[in-house]
Amino acid sequence: MPPASSRVLSVDVLRGLTIAFMILVNDPGDWQHTYTQLDHATWNGFTLTDLVFPNFLFIVGASIIFSLESRLARGESKRSLALHMMRRAAIIFAIKMFLTAYPHFHLTHLRIFGVLTRIALCYLAAGLICLVTGRKRTLGIIVAALLVGYWALMRFVPVPGLAVASVSDAIPTHAIPILDPEHNLAAWLDRVFNAFTLRVLHTGVLYNKTHDPEGLLSTLPAIATTLIGCITALYLRRPEALAYSSRPAIPEARAQRFRYLDGVTEETLRASALSTPARTVLVLIASALILFLGGRLWNPYFPVNKNLWTSSYVLYAAGWSLDLLAACYWFIDVRRLNTQPVGKWLVWPWLVFGSNAITAFVLSNFIVETMLWIRVPAGALIYPMMPSMKTSAWLWTYRHIFARQHSTELTSLAFALTFTAICLIPNWLLWRKKIFLKI
Repeated sequence: MPPASSRVLSVDVLRGLTIAFMILVNDPGDWQHTYTQLDHATWNGFTLTDLVFPNFLFIVGASIIFSLESRLARGESKRSLALHMMRRAAIIFAIKMFLTAYPHFHLTHLRIFGVLTRIALCYLAAGLICLVTGRKRTLGIIVAALLVGYWALMRFVPVPGLAVASVSDAIPTHAIPILDPEHNLAAWLDRVFNAFTLRVLHTGVLYNKTHDPEGLLSTLPAIATTLIGCITALYLRRPEALAYSSRPAIPEARAQRFRYLDGVTEETLRASALSTPARTVLVLIASALILFLGGRLWNPYFPVNKNLWTSSYVLYAAGWSLDLLAACYWFIDVRRLNTQPVGKWLVWPWLVFGSNAITAFVLSNFIVETMLWIRVPAGALIYPMMPSMKTSAWLWTYRHIFARQHSTELTSLAFALTFTAICLIPNWLLWRKKIFLKI
């Protein structure tokens, strides 16, 4: 297997695990039969599935720092980096709109919001912020401002358009719950934005009709999730971490261009030499515990809710991301699990997925939409009375191969696992040729 020594292996592995799980939970054989932890929480609370997307945005934030490091080391200007970020975000959004329109291209019913839209916005916002300031403390203040500001907006700003006796009755926790699914500020703004796109662009639809889980206002705390990833990467790029990292350290002469990212001085370089990889892992775990505690304390006042990407949800999810990264950092970058015979095969699938993560996600969506579009005779297993009735190739495959007797949570999961493995094959071909598609 070809090595990927020029990449941050622990981040690639975590990215690969995340994208594989995203494909797995997005594509069960039967949405009526899924295990609880493989489906989203209905409203407040969270499942394992609800932690997947924020973990990907966390990794996006870490990757921003690594990308800035290498590009600054090559002497690229901030202006060129900003233009690159804008271009990449635009391409991700364009791919999203293509997948939304494919295969029928009914351009009057396009969902503007979505997973790729949120990735594009969070990547662009976090990237531009890191170009302006690369100091951990400043980024931490911005994260706090986004989370507290979002809570204040959702808590104290009256929700327009409610039929209430007075303005005060439109304020959450007065006459309506703070996270009422339809009567909250984020949902109202989603409807306003969608009405604007319908009027101006003659297209638009919301995922839940009256609100969207990847809506406009909730993108603010999602940016905070991405910035937490940036802060974590800045911590990991300290000299003592570089000494153990699978990523080669940048030469001293070129490193001067990068040090603006966290105001590194010669004194801090010497002081940090006393640290160890074990201390790095402990700091990551301790930070995760602090975020867990913060999310726990905030939860009664601003409940954990993935649909609205609440501030408490950001803290909870970031805590899990830090714990996962700590484990990957220890086993991959410190213990070098990937250099051992058994470890190579344990790490290999996630490296393959992680090396071209967006490609894998886009391809999975393309395959799903194509199989739903193709119509074939259903057969007696699906429609005993009318076997010639047409059904999607997706349903036909599931029922004739995985659920011949009846559909269960296990058969639905088996289908999702098989589909995820199929999506690995194109990434493996790219990885073998050392092709890393950069949008």
